[in-house]
Amino acid sequence: MQKIKVLVVGSGCREHAIVRSLLEDQNISAIYTLPERISLKDTIDIPSALLNDFEALADYLKKENIELVVIGPEKVLVEGLADVLRNREIGVFGPCSKSAQLEGSKIFAKEFMKAEGIPTASYHIVSSVSEVLHASENFFPPYVLKADGLAGGKGVFICHNRLELEEKSQFLFDKKALGSAGEKALLEDFQKGQELSVFVITDGDFYQFLPVAQDYKRLYEGQKGPNTGGMGAIAPVSISSELLKAIEDKIVKPTLEGLKKRDCVYRGVLYLGLMIHKNFPKVLEYNVRFGDPEAQVLLPLLEGSWLDVFYKIAQAKKLNLNWKKKYSVSVVLCAENYPEGPLNSVPIEGLIYAQKDHSWFVHGSLTRREDQWFTQGGRVLNSVAIGDNKKQAVQRAYQHIKGVSWKGMRYRKDIGQS
Repeated sequence: MQKIKVLVVGSGCREHAIVRSLLEDQNISAIYTLPERISLKDTIDIPSALLNDFEALADYLKKENIELVVIGPEKVLVEGLADVLRNREIGVFGPCSKSAQLEGSKIFAKEFMKAEGIPTASYHIVSSVSEVLHASENFFPPYVLKADGLAGGKGVFICHNRLELEEKSQFLFDKKALGSAGEKALLEDFQKGQELSVFVITDGDFYQFLPVAQDYKRLYEGQKGPNTGGMGAIAPVSISSELLKAIEDKIVKPTLEGLKKRDCVYRGVLYLGLMIHKNFPKVLEYNVRFGDPEAQVLLPLLEGSWLDVFYKIAQAKKLNLNWKKKYSVSVVLCAENYPEGPLNSVPIEGLIYAQKDHSWFVHGSLTRREDQWFTQGGRVLNSVAIGDNKKQAVQRAYQHIKGVSWKGMRYRKDIGQS
């Protein structure tokens, strides 16, 4: 492969982890980022305004001879960025907008699963408080209410009684707190069991599993508190060959076959948020991109080149993935009052660039004014570490956290330990 230029789209910890996985690849002449990432070294920023005009972005990429685009966030996939770039003959790691509806609309995903016979929780579509309360008579607590559209990890509510369910319904439909994402919703059965994050790399025909990961969604230790975008992750998680076969036969294959029947182009990574009960998998949700924080623990485990993976999938070429015999852990460091209303402009003390061979920070919601770094959103940094075993990786991740601090900094103390 000749040296190429690569653009990574997205501004979170996931995208920094992707950039980090590419930085030392000898086949890359330059890495571009969009929107601007002022905390990242050795990358070239593209003006953020180009995210508002996909055709103008394609013109820029052609002019700069940028041959490969890796798309991190779901919003621009739903809006059709991959479609526009492919039409302009630019290599893209990311699915088409039609495929992206698996994440963009919870209702679309449920009806897709129902049509393809993919196991998931029973559900009812609702669009008002009265519809929720009426439909709840056919469900048992705890109730699960999911906003239909993209809500940045804030659209799923576990309600333990009808009063709480009514409050969350008012939050969606009367207060319109999530805007158009909450115009419709799903009321569905609560699923018991172990939650797993399963990823496959695919070009729509060929697919290969990544190591199984576990994401910690709840804000507090012991899986308590509100759902978040993710408070940490570990990988790999060991599962039985029988369970993996069930996931492949009952979920992965029918999902990809269902997309092909609908003429969808899927070249990227497909995330399956699963609940495992009595060794049987059910789909909680789809994501059409790397998870955050799962990407942070999966990317360091590849034995080989992520550029090779992204490039070959963008070109619909088969590949063979091999994995290090290591464990990886990510602990999310949050701003005070996350996820309700994270406090911005809080000074960050310490070295955000501190790293060792086995531990480092990835950067999310932070900004700089003069020589000082400040919080600028909910999930500010991740402390990521690898180790020869899970215990070592966990210890290294928590030890690395000691290198930074800010007023109100919050993180879970039980990642990888429960």
